[in-house]
Amino acid sequence: MCYNLNVNLSDKLKDVPTNPGVYIMYDAHGEIIYVGKAKNLKNRLRQYFHKANQTVKVMAMMEKVCDFSYIIVNTEVDALLTENNLIKEHKPRYNILLKDDKAYPFLRIDLKERFPQITLVRSLKEDGAKYFGPYMLSVNISDVFDLIHAAFKIRSCRQALDSKPMRPCLNYHMGRCLAPCGGKVSEQEYMAEIQKVISFLKGNDSEVEKLLKEKMYRFSAENNFEAALQCRKKLELLDKLVRKQITNMPSDKNIDIFVMRSDGMKTAVGLLIIRGGKTVGADNFICDSCDEDLSSFILQFYQKNLPVCDEILLEEENACLEEALFKAVGRKILCLVPQKGIRKQLVELAATNVTDYLSKYGDREKRRYEQTKGAVVQLMNVLNLPKLPERIEAYDISHLSGTNKVASMVVFVDGEPKRSHYRKFKIKTVDGIDDFRSMEETLYRRLMRLSDKDESFSSVPDLILIDGGKGQLSFAKSAMAKANADIPILSLAKREEEVFLDTTPIVLDKSSKALQLLQRVRDEAHRFAITYNRNLRNKQSVQSELYNIPSIGKARVEALFKHFKSIKKIKEADLIELRKVLPENTAKEVYKYFREKEAD
Repeated sequence: MCYNLNVNLSDKLKDVPTNPGVYIMYDAHGEIIYVGKAKNLKNRLRQYFHKANQTVKVMAMMEKVCDFSYIIVNTEVDALLTENNLIKEHKPRYNILLKDDKAYPFLRIDLKERFPQITLVRSLKEDGAKYFGPYMLSVNISDVFDLIHAAFKIRSCRQALDSKPMRPCLNYHMGRCLAPCGGKVSEQEYMAEIQKVISFLKGNDSEVEKLLKEKMYRFSAENNFEAALQCRKKLELLDKLVRKQITNMPSDKNIDIFVMRSDGMKTAVGLLIIRGGKTVGADNFICDSCDEDLSSFILQFYQKNLPVCDEILLEEENACLEEALFKAVGRKILCLVPQKGIRKQLVELAATNVTDYLSKYGDREKRRYEQTKGAVVQLMNVLNLPKLPERIEAYDISHLSGTNKVASMVVFVDGEPKRSHYRKFKIKTVDGIDDFRSMEETLYRRLMRLSDKDESFSSVPDLILIDGGKGQLSFAKSAMAKANADIPILSLAKREEEVFLDTTPIVLDKSSKALQLLQRVRDEAHRFAITYNRNLRNKQSVQSELYNIPSIGKARVEALFKHFKSIKKIKEADLIELRKVLPENTAKEVYKYFREKEAD
């Protein structure tokens, strides 16, 4: 395509100006597949039309590029911001896209409240409150919560506090809260306690350690060894957090470190978070792109997770990032490329982590491919199937001594389960124990719904798998003939794991990825069928129990399940909830019945 440049593209390239700007690549359908920025548009675009020094990913992209356009801007900063806006709007296939919508947790304290509490939030707002974080995988935020409430007597409730005192909860009596709800503490005293919490979150651990030790010794002296043990565990947890303190790093420093690595096909970005001189988080991101400009990723990241850092450390100079961040987030953040010292070591540490992550990600992707899409290709080859079995449907029958006969339909697409397409059947026409005819009924009903509005039923399978041997396969083919369908169908017998396309068994090697895929699909159909059968039996058992209650009939049983969804919630419901569904006297009977059963 574009490596055999036609005249139009060649002429277009000659006319590109040397201004800073943004360029846009299009495929044969006119879809935007890449957006980039450039200090010099002409020079940057020329590089794409020469094979020399291009990565595999860039070459793959250029084979699809059929046209390009550009937007001239005033500065490199404007180019970066315009590029970022276009990426957000069009989500081009070959750009860095922060696909993971995760928002990291922060701790929030609103000092404008009379008696502030500490809350967990996943987004920052310009509301004047203090935010601490983000807390990532390496630090469990619930551990931080536990430490705070073990050491400081601040409220954990969500009560709206007004001038009228309330009865303090158990935390006050246990010495875990100053009970502002009950008027037991002044605003000044409570705020002093909150300031201690803020000091701790900024990195001052000594106060927490002192308080926990005092509590531990006091509980031990009172022979309250269980409480003393809990304090000791909190001290051990604190010690783990303290060890994350970075030597020679000032305790007031909040720093984010970004590094990028690529293997030519995948790009990975590593992030290290320093808060109050401590490592509070680290993460790595895979970006399936040919764009190796870290500034685009950083802008996207901070639009989902507003920055609370004072500095960003990078491996390479990025002249426009600092100004672009100021325009995007409204405050100045220093972007530094350290040459020595602890900051340089932090960049190297982030680089080591992301390099390791990228290499292992490649190994994981290879294993995943072999077990999924690779196994599908192997299955087509070893069984000589007419086409690649991208969509495999599997069926199984389950019952208990011929009662509650059900069938399952599970769907695998490209070797992976597509659970939204799973379906269940109740057997309607077969009496007694007859798995063969039950399978025939199930497949016939399913195949007669190929024009159904239900997306799962209207999707034509490339291969149908049933659990069993030649007998099951014979009845399944009978259903296929009755439905006038022509879909490859095979059975997998459990004992010898033989595959049947007809009367002749096919024995696949036990290490075959194709056989392992069939086994996974077959076992999933079996699990799904058994679960459905068990749930039906449990529901019947529960409904039978409800019928033991006077004034409860079929209509009221159905009403209870429609409202509460499960017997567990019915048993736990109070009178107020039960009255929403039942008349008052009937609600009392249901409530009394389950309370008496609990007493027994």
